[in-house]
Amino acid sequence: MNPLNLKPTNTTPAITLLDNTLIISGRSIPLSEAKFYDPFIEWARELESEKLVVEIKLEYMNSSSSKKLLQLLKALDSNHALGNLNIRWLYEEGDEELKDHGQVFEKLLKKAEFRIMKYDIE
Repeated sequence: MNPLNLKPTNTTPAITLLDNTLIISGRSIPLSEAKFYDPFIEWARELESEKLVVEIKLEYMNSSSSKKLLQLLKALDSNHALGNLNIRWLYEEGDEELKDHGQVFEKLLKKAEFRIMKYDIE
């Protein structure tokens, strides 16, 4: 996998791929969720790897972003060319809404090993 380092903006999260770890962090409220997320969803469908760790640490995401992020995770989860899939869902302590999103996503995925963890405000 080629490294990737997409810087965050006021409306889009940072996306970093390094050493079989994909990190999505920040705020996700893009003006066009499809324009932002669809290339990553297509990448997820075509990915070939023995292992991938996905770390999601969002401060906030709107409902459209939530749908696209779920599509991305489902594309990875159903990709037969991808071996082990580990998802670390991090939510800020006290942010029950993001925690709940993680729990819903966990139930909707079949092969992914899912860990939901809280972190302290930095």
